[in-house]
Amino acid sequence: MFEQEEQQDELLEKIEDLISRKRYAELRDLLLPLEAQDIAHLCGELDEKSLPLVFRLLPKEQAAEVFVELDSDQQEMLIQGFSNTELKEVLDELYLDDTVDIVEEMPANVVKRILRHSDPEMRKSINEILKYPDDCAGSIMTTEYVDLKATMTVEDALKRIRRTGPDKETINICYVIDEGRHLLGYLSIRTILLSEEDDIIGDIMDTHVISANTLDDQEDVAQILNKYDFLALPIVDTENRLVGIVTVDDAMDVLQEEATEDIEKMAAILPSDKPYLKTGVFETWRARTPWLMMLMLSATFTGMILTHFENSLAAVPILTSYIPMLSGTGGNSGTQASTAVIRALSLGEVRFGDLLRVVWKECRVALICGVCLAAANFVKMMVVDCWLLNNPTVTPAVAAVVCCTLVGTVACAKLVGASLPILAEKIGFDPAVMASPFISTIVDALSLLIYFRFATWILGV
Repeated sequence: MFEQEEQQDELLEKIEDLISRKRYAELRDLLLPLEAQDIAHLCGELDEKSLPLVFRLLPKEQAAEVFVELDSDQQEMLIQGFSNTELKEVLDELYLDDTVDIVEEMPANVVKRILRHSDPEMRKSINEILKYPDDCAGSIMTTEYVDLKATMTVEDALKRIRRTGPDKETINICYVIDEGRHLLGYLSIRTILLSEEDDIIGDIMDTHVISANTLDDQEDVAQILNKYDFLALPIVDTENRLVGIVTVDDAMDVLQEEATEDIEKMAAILPSDKPYLKTGVFETWRARTPWLMMLMLSATFTGMILTHFENSLAAVPILTSYIPMLSGTGGNSGTQASTAVIRALSLGEVRFGDLLRVVWKECRVALICGVCLAAANFVKMMVVDCWLLNNPTVTPAVAAVVCCTLVGTVACAKLVGASLPILAEKIGFDPAVMASPFISTIVDALSLLIYFRFATWILGV
């Protein structure tokens, strides 16, 4: 990784040097062998004057590929600087789904200019896709696919693929439709190439088609692609008419976005579409403060419990020193369980019907973990706290209180951490929201109640 970063730094220095010396022919020769993603990464390090220059040196097809990989700010800057001819050339080279993604990120004046210089068919397709709700399959699909008729011969199909294929996002899978565009089946380009020229498409196609509806959640669509290792998934409307496909690259983007959103929610942060370094201080504050405020207020319950048992703390002050350890262990245990369950939910490994199985498993895990932690803590309290630190207030009875609490806290934390996400999904909430912030608050209160109950029973305070 470090070697790659060093190579990129050297390449960037070379690019900047060639620009400063106006050696544009050499710069073009340097850029041509590079992948679009690498060029886009390098462009992100260039200043506003150098970026348009580098972009204009690239051939049309490569320039379009690089343009897709740039961030929205760089795309907007380039579009603002494009002539009408340059803009049309770039748009003509873009796939429909990439164009839609760009349109969604641009301000209104830029969108108007993009639509104005798009061909009528492209403009119509863009408007149709933009009508679909966010986060559904229709919003990430492309209409650029190869369709065939069941009555075609293989020879006819190959002619159609050669004629229409260059403008399609993928030709690896071809979809068979009838006159009403109802999806009948599919077949791979491999199947077509290995068949006889006079074979009928309807005879060699696979009729067991797995598809998704336009209004299905985009994360579900991405999971289907992942589950079956598809390169593309057909998208149909309510009448089973083929309207588009979702390709694996778009599915990966969805999974990345959803994972980022879940991580932010688990950390009590309102999700943001912007990269970290491009998110302003005020935006970051606005995303974090409401959650922190809510969690701070919810901690009032913890304070009320401490106040209720202040006489116990006054009688045995040493109990106070172990509260942070118990709360931290409980929060960590709950987070472990919730993270595992949320992952299982997102992958479709766990459903609401599996709640009892999950709870039973976590009960056994909690018991083993709790006993191990309690045993280790008992030895630590007796050897370190009592003997080495010579603290006479740390007695076997106090150690028993702390260790029993550990077992109870870990058990409660894992049960809460495992069950809350499943229950949340059942009632329609995002499981990630029920992760570490809420679990930690609940577990803190429960651990204190368990702690002082054991103190009352064992120490009589």
